[in-house]
Amino acid sequence: MIKRSRIVAFFLIVLLIGSLAGATTNNILKNIKLGLDLQGGFEVLYEVKPKDGQKIDKEILASTAEALDRRINVLGVSEPNIQIEGDNRIRVQLAGVTDQNKAREILSTEANLSFRDVNDQKMMDGSDLAEGGAKQTFDENGKPSVSLKLKSASKFKDVTQKIVNMGPPNNLLVIWLDFEEGQDSFQAEAGKEDPKYLSAPQVSQVFNQDTVSIVGNFTLEEAQTLADLLNAGSLPVQLDEVYSTSVGAKFGEQAMDKTILAGIIGISIIFLYMLVVYRFPGLIATITLSIYIYLILLVFDWMNGVLTLPGIAALILGVGMAVDANIITYERIKEEMKVGRTIKSAFQAGGKNSLSTIFDANITTILAATVLFLYGTSSVKGFATMLIISILASFITAVYGSRLLLGLWVNSKAFNKKPGWFGVKKSEIKDIAENYDTLDLPTKFDKFDFVAHRKKFFVISGALVAAGIIILAVLRLNLGIDFSSGTRIELLSNDSLSKEEVQTQLSQVGLETDDIVISGNNKEIGVARIKDVLTKDAIADLKSHFKEEFDAEPNVSTVSPTVGKELAKNAIIALAIASVGIIIYVTIRFEIYMAIAAVIALLHDAFFIIAVFSFTRFEVDLTFIAAVLTVVGYSINDTIVTFDRMRENMQKKKKLKTFEDIAEVVNLSLRQTLGRSINTVLTVVIAVVALMIFGSESIRNFSFALLIGLIAGTYSSIFLAAQLWAVWKGKELKKTGVIITVKEKRKISDDPQV
Repeated sequence: MIKRSRIVAFFLIVLLIGSLAGATTNNILKNIKLGLDLQGGFEVLYEVKPKDGQKIDKEILASTAEALDRRINVLGVSEPNIQIEGDNRIRVQLAGVTDQNKAREILSTEANLSFRDVNDQKMMDGSDLAEGGAKQTFDENGKPSVSLKLKSASKFKDVTQKIVNMGPPNNLLVIWLDFEEGQDSFQAEAGKEDPKYLSAPQVSQVFNQDTVSIVGNFTLEEAQTLADLLNAGSLPVQLDEVYSTSVGAKFGEQAMDKTILAGIIGISIIFLYMLVVYRFPGLIATITLSIYIYLILLVFDWMNGVLTLPGIAALILGVGMAVDANIITYERIKEEMKVGRTIKSAFQAGGKNSLSTIFDANITTILAATVLFLYGTSSVKGFATMLIISILASFITAVYGSRLLLGLWVNSKAFNKKPGWFGVKKSEIKDIAENYDTLDLPTKFDKFDFVAHRKKFFVISGALVAAGIIILAVLRLNLGIDFSSGTRIELLSNDSLSKEEVQTQLSQVGLETDDIVISGNNKEIGVARIKDVLTKDAIADLKSHFKEEFDAEPNVSTVSPTVGKELAKNAIIALAIASVGIIIYVTIRFEIYMAIAAVIALLHDAFFIIAVFSFTRFEVDLTFIAAVLTVVGYSINDTIVTFDRMRENMQKKKKLKTFEDIAEVVNLSLRQTLGRSINTVLTVVIAVVALMIFGSESIRNFSFALLIGLIAGTYSSIFLAAQLWAVWKGKELKKTGVIITVKEKRKISDDPQV
């Protein structure tokens, strides 16, 4: 008899969660902070240099960060991000800032005000200015000026007395901003049309007052900016830009729209795929995956995280990866049903047997994502954060959510004697009395003898690696500025662009380069790379020029040689740490031979991505490293599922006496997990291909690297890792004569008929 209360409970839970999500999603989306790559803005990494022999310590860095924060308040940016990095660096991120050139100028200008005579002798400086004493005013002719309130009228009296005593034409009070000793002088600047000093009024009488007015050729905006800068205070140190990236608002908006569209398409296809392949459990998966997406956004909002373009990509990829846990469980349930268990018993057994596999697979992916977070820059950290949240959320929803919802239907007995709802044909079900084990079930792949052809697979991999080494030696990698230093300029036009047009436009701002790539569906995007690191003034001219020409600010990134070397070093360290961590974990959970085989396989995958990028000449940047480490995590995920089944098959055998026994374990395990491997890689490939076709140009190389890595990872999991283990196990067998395996007690159910 069907227990309708369970079905009612199912619909009530779904309705409750759906109503909650529907009522709060809009607010959550509004609250989530968007990164500068989604709304425009810029990021700059400053190296702090001492002034006048001072020592850079934590206090100096903290006071500099505070001074920068005061200046950002002038800009009206609501949620700036200022981080102290290491012993002498400060990273500033300003998302959504409208006038990037002004923001950059305000941040980096030291704002050291000084009053000097014509011989450049300092008479007063910014310390003599009263707090908040600068105001934008107008002079007697109605021109914009800046009024300064001084701390001491008597000191100003003494200064003006000295200037008056110098007599004409030397009785000038020269007002400077950021005067550089040994480089600047009044005599050198006096004859210029646009001198570096602010103004040089003649002083013909002594002033006994606490106010002074700076009058020059200011626009209203320039006068207001100067007043704001002086009120914010001078910087206690010198700041040198060593890395910067800026994104035009139009670029950010377009990138977000495209990537969200790609996500909707990719996730919709994944949902459809699950429904077709897994029938009713597939429907449960689509419900829990929808809850999973909501949960991720909710947690991200609680964390006050910043959503970046790679972060959206991680969310979309996470859906493909979250399906993996569902597929592992559903495949297990189908196997238990095929040996003759009831749907309820199969559901219980499938859930228990899949838990350790899912746990191991997720832990290794989290390990790779954690390394990414620790060694990545801001956008890569955003990707890693979203990936970690995705993995944790998928574990909760896929393991517990799916089982709760599916369990309500199973326990309602609505599907008793209806295996078709789970994608199992009645002809595939054995008689329970025959005591079939799930490990004895025939598969669609029983004709394949993977171990027998192991040498062919090794030769194929060896040939591909050799070809890759040759390609790398000849062509090398097309390193982006992240690793080679220089400047990258990305232009967005309303019309199609040509290489010649981009060159012409760049020459108008004094830049020359042949390294130009045109892309986009309508050839509307142009990317130029320049070996030199542009100054902030050159970047300001560049952005102003192209905003006027194309009605869209370009994206401009600069990386100094020092930072480029550091990023390359960190990428190598990240890969090494991830590999060592995986070896340790897999050794603890399985054995050393499996760990080494798994790491060789994932290094094979990483190298394959690098070789393909060398051959295709795609640019290697920071997101490429993120893609490689993601593939490392996913590749080991796939391999561990196979190893987990191999462990089960070994425990069933108890002893491995011949190489044929080892080969049988490997072949059986690969055949039994091959369907799952194909299904899971297909779901992630769907997400990646959607990103490649419909997503932003900014992450196209990232998506391509993921696609190549997924293909290589699937190949290595099936044809390399297990075969390597078989070879090493065979050598161990020759030494020991027999390999004893520990039989694990499988507590599925006391009564298989339950």
